[in-house]
Amino acid sequence: MTRRVIALFACLMVSAGVIARADRPEIVPLRQPLQRVPLKIGDWSGNNDAPFSKDVLAVLGVDDYLTRIYRNPRGEGVGLYVGYYESQRQGDTMHSPQNCLPGAGWEPVSNRLIDLAAPARIAAGGRIAVNRYVIQKGLDRQLVLYWYQAHGRVVASEYWGKFYLIADAFRLNRTDGAIVRVTAPVGSEPQNESDAETRAIGFIEGLLPLLPDYLPG
Repeated sequence: MTRRVIALFACLMVSAGVIARADRPEIVPLRQPLQRVPLKIGDWSGNNDAPFSKDVLAVLGVDDYLTRIYRNPRGEGVGLYVGYYESQRQGDTMHSPQNCLPGAGWEPVSNRLIDLAAPARIAAGGRIAVNRYVIQKGLDRQLVLYWYQAHGRVVASEYWGKFYLIADAFRLNRTDGAIVRVTAPVGSEPQNESDAETRAIGFIEGLLPLLPDYLPG
């Protein structure tokens, strides 16, 4: 009987600790506001895009975001969007482009994962996987590369992103995270898709080393 009482007491203590940890307010601000991301990244020069409307922000639920157009010396452009969530406990979760883009009239043409080189600050193994989508609306086509970034981890998979969200909520009492999306217009010629990918990857190579200065590790 004494052993059962001790075991029950231990279970109650552990449960109380877990509940207390889960109920503890999480405050995980950015290291710096996203607007401080440089307008000059390597050879790319950026301009802020039009800010989102209040209705769009209400749907997104982001705590901070960045939307810009960057151009290289040849005038070729890429779009950058970074959305950051301090907490995803109250229903403000990241919106997957897989859901948002079709809702905006864009239809997926192809999708797969691609492997990119990454600095040690981003990935200890020096490589990350990101989502690669080609989308189309009317005659317009775009290449979209995106990933989720949180707690020193880059994840492409929607499912693994949800798994880590739950695991880190218990392990670290943190549900903060960011989505990073880079888009590049695709022309009508077959080689244009490859050119757009090369352009987007070239921009990402300059962007990746900067992100840890803004996103919490």
